[in-house]
Amino acid sequence: MCKGLAALPHSCLERAKEIKIKLGTLLQKPDSAVDLIIPYNEKVQKPAKPQKPSRDEALQWRDSLDKLLQNDHALASFKSFLQSEFSEENLEFWLACEDYKKIQSPVEMAERAKQIYEEFIQTEAPKEVNIDHFTKDLTVKNLVEPSLSSFDSAQKKVHALMEKDSLPRFLRSEFYQELVK
Repeated sequence: MCKGLAALPHSCLERAKEIKIKLGTLLQKPDSAVDLIIPYNEKVQKPAKPQKPSRDEALQWRDSLDKLLQNDHALASFKSFLQSEFSEENLEFWLACEDYKKIQSPVEMAERAKQIYEEFIQTEAPKEVNIDHFTKDLTVKNLVEPSLSSFDSAQKKVHALMEKDSLPRFLRSEFYQELVK
């Protein structure tokens, strides 16, 4: 099968390692029936569910959008609500900006800035957010030399839109009413 090590040494070694891993996996005692079907190294971990908030905690979300955005369960409920209305682009943009602010590599920052611009800011973007021309122009100028604050102005506008429009609709929704019962 792997004749002449000089001809294909790299692929033979890779194949041998694959076989060794598969045999090792088969020889291990499975912890459950799932392990018999899905080898250990390919098992998918389920993300932890956010803990359901108390009624009092859910009531605090009425006070500010920031309190809602800081709670995993609130954020998940708010996102589900917005998806049910086909209006999740503002939240997705806001979250993308938050993730963007954590980037440290200038190369990665430039790549991610371009993605965010193409997805949310440019005219006719797939998830275009509703911001005024002044804010859009300022954001485009900021992207000439991307920095952690490149999207700040647009993110603040979108935050204000969510606070004035999306949050009140969410607070009147069944999604929220179920949490405060």
